[in-house]
Parts: sequence; structure tokens; C-alpha cells
Amino acid sequence: MPGENLSRDEARERAALLSVDGYDVSLDLRSAVGEGPADGPRTFRSVTTIRFRCAEPGATTFVDLIAPAVTAVSLNGRDLDPGAVFDGSRIALEDLAADNELVVDARCAYSRTGEGMHRFVDPEDGEVYLYTQYEPADSRRVHACFEQPDLKAPFRFEVRAPEGWTVWSNGEGRLADGVWRFAETKPISTYITCVVAGPYHYVTDSYTRTFDDGTTLEIPLGAMCRKGLAPHFDADDVFLVTKQGLDFFHDHFDYPYPFGKYDQAFVPEYNLGAMENPGLVTFREEYIFRGKVTQASYEARANVILHEMAHMWFGDLVTMEWWDDLWLKESFADFMGSFATVGATRFADGWITFANRRKAWAYRADQLPSTHPVTADIRDLQDAKLNFDGITYAKGASVLKQLVAYVGQDAFLEGARRYFKRHAYGNTRLGDLLSVLGETSGRDMAAWARSWLQTAGVNSLTPQVLLAPDGTIEELAVVQEAAESHPELRPHRIAVGLYRRTGDTLRRYARAEVDIDGPRSVVTELAGVGAPDLVLVNDDDLTYCKTRFDETSLAALREGLGDITDPLARALCWSALWNMTRDALLPARDFIDLVLRFAGRESDIGVLQMVQVWAESAAVHYTAPGRRELTDRQLAEGAARELYAAGPGSEHQLAWARFFARVADAPADFELLGALLDGTETLEGLAVDQELRWVFLDALAARDVVGEKELAAELARDDTASGKRHQVRCLAARPQAAVKAQAWAQVVESEELSNALVEATIAGFDRPSQRELTAPYAQKYFAAIERLWEERSIQIGMVVVQGLFPSLQESRETLDATDTWLAAHEGAAPALRRLVLEARDDLARALRGQECDAAADA
Repeated sequence: MPGENLSRDEARERAALLSVDGYDVSLDLRSAVGEGPADGPRTFRSVTTIRFRCAEPGATTFVDLIAPAVTAVSLNGRDLDPGAVFDGSRIALEDLAADNELVVDARCAYSRTGEGMHRFVDPEDGEVYLYTQYEPADSRRVHACFEQPDLKAPFRFEVRAPEGWTVWSNGEGRLADGVWRFAETKPISTYITCVVAGPYHYVTDSYTRTFDDGTTLEIPLGAMCRKGLAPHFDADDVFLVTKQGLDFFHDHFDYPYPFGKYDQAFVPEYNLGAMENPGLVTFREEYIFRGKVTQASYEARANVILHEMAHMWFGDLVTMEWWDDLWLKESFADFMGSFATVGATRFADGWITFANRRKAWAYRADQLPSTHPVTADIRDLQDAKLNFDGITYAKGASVLKQLVAYVGQDAFLEGARRYFKRHAYGNTRLGDLLSVLGETSGRDMAAWARSWLQTAGVNSLTPQVLLAPDGTIEELAVVQEAAESHPELRPHRIAVGLYRRTGDTLRRYARAEVDIDGPRSVVTELAGVGAPDLVLVNDDDLTYCKTRFDETSLAALREGLGDITDPLARALCWSALWNMTRDALLPARDFIDLVLRFAGRESDIGVLQMVQVWAESAAVHYTAPGRRELTDRQLAEGAARELYAAGPGSEHQLAWARFFARVADAPADFELLGALLDGTETLEGLAVDQELRWVFLDALAARDVVGEKELAAELARDDTASGKRHQVRCLAARPQAAVKAQAWAQVVESEELSNALVEATIAGFDRPSQRELTAPYAQKYFAAIERLWEERSIQIGMVVVQGLFPSLQESRETLDATDTWLAAHEGAAPALRRLVLEARDDLARALRGQECDAAADA
């Protein structure tokens, strides 16, 4: 990635110098089909005209472009020598005038990494599909531009495409004389421009909104996917959620959707969940479900649809000035995704999912050595790429949820409305948002921001209960603690819930909503109340914290976690217990015991699936090595028991079937999976569809029960892009040294695999049952990663460095090897060092957890 970085200082200097009036971008994508070149990358022609002003005539600057070749460059009618001004990622521009016109004619490369103009060939029918993905800085792989978020401008695109194709961009498009021409956009940042092209299956609808003043807004809606996925595409549900979201945001934002049409493209080999390109949102096609899934999957898709829609206002209409304030769009969109999911759709329990799943991501990220404030210090584009993390998204959203409790929902939303109107089509910093929230709430937003946005780390809250002689509460206090590395104690708005056993249930009988601050806060409102069996210090999940329990509460949970009647409270307890396991405060065996006794009673399917993931992680990473065999057997037997007990055809049955396949570890387990595959055994209501078949085959391949022949036969049965990804993963999972050597070479020594197949190969490579087989690759990993980081795109570099870290070689030797590499590579790219440091922290945490579990034998 040499020469492709851009620093914050460079961006600020360029923003002070330039104002961009508009782009005209002409792309010729007819080269996407047919035979490619014998040597070198497949390319397309890209001609860009940029009109811009310079505050200091005579000054020098540069325009960004990553391309194999530049054919011509013209500045204000003066031809420049491409060989002299283009260095592979920048074109130098000297002697600027007050008003300038730059024309760049280049040959840009199609991508196989999901960055820039991605080209995908569908193995099912040979059709070619294209789409772009840019954030944070890959539009320069498709056309010349000033690649930074605060140099906004209108864009006009025109595209030549193969005959029979349809092309989409941010604006409305028309085909005339063989050229697709698109309406000029509003002023937007480069990273949210977009082109999608190919023989996509396209469905249309429309949305109409009449406002209080009698005016009407009509938004054409579209949704698309590959033709091979069309039979599975439930566009009606996508449009339903889309319309519900548009109603919700118009109700709350008081600013009409500003970008014309609203297309949503579900595209192959996509690196992200989705991207908020105005007028043309892109999603990973895995949100089109080829088999039966649980309601948690539909809820997740709805949440992503609404998250991206919120970006139309937070991020597209008003954009952060630089990536330091990435949270200004991502935290808000993450919060608004859940807020709208609960307020507008059938998924009324969305806050349970948020508490259980999204915040787990935040808690992990906030305890890594790379944790950072929500408002981060982003020095350059590599920093920016790594900061699309659990802090920027889920912690930021959690903090905003706390802010809503702090200032009130009405003041919060009124602040958002003023923010949109005041900064429409502009760029902002933290202070701009704090200003409007201070106006609407009357609160000291600067003090709140210092505690919640400008410091890192997560606090723990623990109840202390002192009982009076008559058995009532004499004093209930909440103790707040922080890690030594990030000692900030924060103000919290919390609800303290008291629960007691009533028959065979644990029910809340008292609640106090209070503000706490400092190391110890007394909740006077609960004095004199009857003694509780369980105290939940963040009931209703108002704040962002790690919840702890006193001994009485922990004993109540051990006895009757499944007896808690409120599903959100139950989810919060599961989350708290998992955090205790990760923090080596609860032995892994105890967490798994709770799962085996109570997970089968969990009514919320999303919580159940998350708990299953945690149980698997506890067994793999936090269980003492001497107990792994016993623990694996207990999990497999428990999963089988729940599978047989689950209601026929229920989503719980499906969840337990998938979990059973993942933890199966004995010949009898594999016989059952094989019998379910070939139909010699059935479970009433369990449809072993194609996706579930691949889940079962993955488990069997990893244990050498099926091999290349069976996997080839399955691919013939499912000869699709999805089938190919599954087959590649299963092939890499086989427990043979030659298989691992081939997988390693394909990922580390070759660039032949696309991004999706790199991920599939890595997913198969390292399995818990194959620790000895993959042990030799720990040394190879540390020998390869710096070269790989320098040679590959940052996206592929991240996937490989994270995915191939020897996380299953959980020993002091691996920890020492990691430390040795870090000490010897202090000059390595900061982003690479960050990834290795994070992996090291996970490894050290696993070793502490294993020690805790082993100590339970004492």
C-alpha cells in the first residue's frame, strides 16, 4: 500500500486551498465482458473533468487516482506529461489559476478485492456483475478526484456498458445512443458516489409522502440482485421496511429525503454489511436468504436497511469534515437503526438485540489496547480504515442511547432537526453537534462530551446492598470502577431494578431511575424496600457499562437465570455473565453450565443465537486445556438434547441444528449429521435445505468424514456463487497437512482468489479440532505479514492479518512470539501493528480465562 495513504494534515491543507464546483465522470465499462488481456489487469477507460477554484493562484496541489495507466492530463487547456505528473496514486498540479478545469484520461483496473470497481463473474451462468465500493477512499480507483470528505461537489456520471446491461448511479439515469447518462447529484463527498452495472434482476415500487403544508414527495424505489438469486429475493419485505423507515425518519427529522430516487442493490463478494451511497445503497447479497433463517436474520436486515437510510441525513446530507468525526455518522446511524427498527417495524424487541449483540461488539473493542475515544485521532486513511469498529459504531450508539436518557428524546430529536437544517450539504465537527444539542436540552454538553466522547474505556457498575435488621434495604449503592489504563469515571443515567422470586419466576418489583457519578453512589430511592434476590444495576439498558453482580444476585442467576420473566433483563444478565467470563471472573465451565441449563428456555431467538456463539467461544478459548474434551462432549450432548426437544419447524429447532453441527465432536454426532444429509433420518419440521446442508458438510469435512469427492458432488448440486464459497471453505477445513499447505499458499503467496474466496479459505483453515495440524503456521505467519501488508490492498491485508493470526495456539510461546514480532517491527505500519496488538490482547485474555477455569479445580 505504499504511496496510497493521505494524511489529515495534507487533507486540511488541500481543503483550505480548493473549492470544488463539479465533476463530470465518463466510464467505459464495455471491457468488463469478453476475454481479458494476456498480461496485466483488466482495465476500463475513465475520463474525469473537474472544475475547481483555488484560493491562492499559482499554488500547487494534487488530485488522487490509483490506476495502472494515465493516458492524458490537461489543466486549464495545458497538456501535462502523465509520466512526469502521475506517480501511481497522485497527479501533481502546479501553477493553479483562480478557476480551473482538469481533465484526466486514465485506464483504471477492475477489482477482485471489493475495493473500487469490483467485477464478479457468476459461476452459475457466466454473467458479469459490477459495483463500486469506496469508503473511505477508493473512488480514486475509478476516477480522478480530490479524495477527502470535506471537498464536496455535484457529480454527473455517464457510462457506456455492454449491450443488454442496465446501469445505475446516485441520480436518475437514461439510456440514449448507447450511453447511460445520470442526473447531476447534490453536493456529496467522493466516497459515497456509486455505479452498479450488469444484468441485475430489478424490482420497482414507489413511496409517497404528503407533508403538513400540502406538498407531496414521491420517491421511486428499486431493489436489485443477481439473476441467480432472484427466486429467493423477497423484495416485498425490503420495500415494506424501506417505506416504514421513510415514514419514521420523515416523522422525526422534519427534513424531506433529499436525493431523489432510492435504489438498494444486493451485490456479490461485498466486504461490508452495506454502504449509504445516496440514491443507490449497496448491501452484501447474503441478506437475501437462500434457505430458512430465524427472525433474527430478518431483524438484522431491517436494522441494516434503516441504518443506511439514517445515513441519508447523518453522513450524506451532513458529513464529517475528516475521519476523526466518523462517529458523527456511524454512531448516529447505528443508534437510529435500532431506534427505527423498534419504532417503525414488526421487530419491536430491537433494543434487546442491541443490548445483547451490538454492545458485545463495543465491550470487546473498548477493552483492546487499540481502544480510542468515540471521537478518534485519525492521522491518515489507514487509521480511518481500521476505525470502522465497535467503538465508532456500537459504543457510539450506546452513548447516544445514554444521551437520549440524559437530555430527553424530544430535545435530542430537535437537536438533530436543527443540525440538518443548519449544515445541509456541508461538513461538520463535534462542536457543531454539541452546539445544537446544548440549545435544545439546556444541558452542559461540553462536560458530557468530555466524559463520553473524548475518553476511552468502559466502566463496571456493581451493586452493594446493606440490609436492615427487618430484612429491608438499609442502603443500596452502586460502585463504579474503571481499568487502570483508562481510569475515567463517568456520569451515568441508570435504572436499578430489584427482582425477587415469585413461585417459579424472577420478577421485578421495584425500580429507580437515577443519575450516578464518581466511585460510589447511593440510590436513596430504594431504601426501605424489601430485600431482593437479584439487583440489576443497568436495568432497561440505559447506559453503557459492564454490569456486575453481588454474591446474592450471582447465586440467584446460577439457580434461576431462565426464570427471569422480562426478556431484556434476561438478555442483560446473559451479557453480563459473558463479560465476566471474558474478564476471568467467572470460569468458562460455569458459563457453559448456565447455557446447558437455561439456553433451551430462552424465548428470544436472537439472544439464543448469541448465547450459542458465546458458549462455543467459551469452550474454544476460555476452557482449561485439560477440560476441553469433557466440555466439547457436554456441549454436543446438550445441543443434541435441545435439538430433539425443540418445537418441530420452529426457528429454535433450526438454531439448535446449526449449533449442534458446529460443536459436534463424536462419531455418533457425525453419523446423525450424515443421516440428516442423506435423508435416512429426519427430524419432524427440520427442512435440511441447501444452506443447512453446507453447515452439516462443513462439520463433516473438518473431521474428515467427507472429502473432496463429496464436496464436488455437493457443488454440482449447488453450482452457484454461494455454493462455491461454501465448497472452498469446506475444502480448506479438511484435516490434512497438504490441504493446509495449499490453503496457506492460495491466501498468502498468491493473489488469484477474490476477496470472498480469501475469506472462505481462511474460515476453513484454522479449526479448534486441528490445533496440532496448524501449529507450524504460527512462525510462518509472523514471517509473512509485513510483506503481505505492503503488497496487498488494505482490505485484503486486514482480512489475512486478522484471520490467520494463530489464535488457537493458546500458549505462552505464541504470546512471546507475538511480542518478539512487535518489538522487532516498531517501524511497521501503525495499522498493521494495531491488528497484531489486538490479536495479542485476545490471546492473552484467553490464557487468563483458561487459568481461571483451571483454578476452579482447586
